[in-house]
Amino acid sequence: MPISTKRLALSILALMAATAARAEAQGPMGEWARGDGAARVRIAPCGSNICATNTWIKPGTPSEKAGDVLVMTVKEKESGAYQGSAFDPQRKMTYRLSMTVEGSRMTTRGCVLGGLLCKSVSWSRIR
Repeated sequence: MPISTKRLALSILALMAATAARAEAQGPMGEWARGDGAARVRIAPCGSNICATNTWIKPGTPSEKAGDVLVMTVKEKESGAYQGSAFDPQRKMTYRLSMTVEGSRMTTRGCVLGGLLCKSVSWSRIR
């Protein structure tokens, strides 16, 4: 490989690593698209907690609307892994919540009824 091509390849690899590190450093904060394509959320601080606010909902999606908020009380347990609870004021329900952030991907898992009913959702960072 000529020296200039090798230098270009190394520069691209360094840029990719820096981008992944920046996304991981942001943790869950930012804009996310749900894996099923039916929702987008913004996760941001709100008081001493963090809130996930629906910024877009696919038309015809039942029981969800733009502006709905999920208030999360989570702590980072290890790098990229968060645990705690989430309160949904629209449904007046509290969930046990775990979140894993790996670069531009996030997985959330919410459980009710002492962990008997759980649902996992995948997300992709969009900003």
